[in-house]
Formats: sequence, C-alpha cells, structure tokens
Amino acid sequence: LQVALDALADPVRRSILRDLATHDDWTRACGTFDLPVTKATRSHHFAVLRSAGLIEQRDEGARRLNRLRRPEFDQAFPGLLAATIDRAD
Repeated sequence: LQVALDALADPVRRSILRDLATHDDWTRACGTFDLPVTKATRSHHFAVLRSAGLIEQRDEGARRLNRLRRPEFDQAFPGLLAATIDRAD
C-alpha cells in the first residue's frame, strides 16, 4: 500500500494516470503526454507507476505504450484510484 500511496502522491504521476483513464488501453505512448518535466524525469515517473502496479507497458516498434491497470488496482485497493485521480487537484 505504501508504494502505491507514494506513487499517487506526485501530481505529475496523477496527471499521467488521469490521462490514461480517459483513453483506451495501449493507445498512449510515453512521449505523447504533455508533461512539464524532462525526458529523464518522465521516464522516472513511468517507472514509479509501473513499479507500484498502476500501469503496464509494452513496446511496439520504437514506442512504449501504456495501460492503466485500473481493474487490478481497484481489486487490490478498492476506491483508492477513484479518490485520487477521478477528481482534480
């Protein structure tokens, strides 16, 4: 739970999750997110989300596509995503 809470605490990571929640699975590549951070920091944020079990990634050619693992995460931590990403900061 602590790893998930730490991942959800960052506003940039929450914005990534909000964006993924509004798109179909595997339709958003890492480079398509409009984030106010450097490429290295962006990679770090995606790694944190992946390590916390919030997203899944797969490579498709030169692109790394993302999927929000909402069903799995909601099963493990009911209501946590809704309380954090379904509302604006």
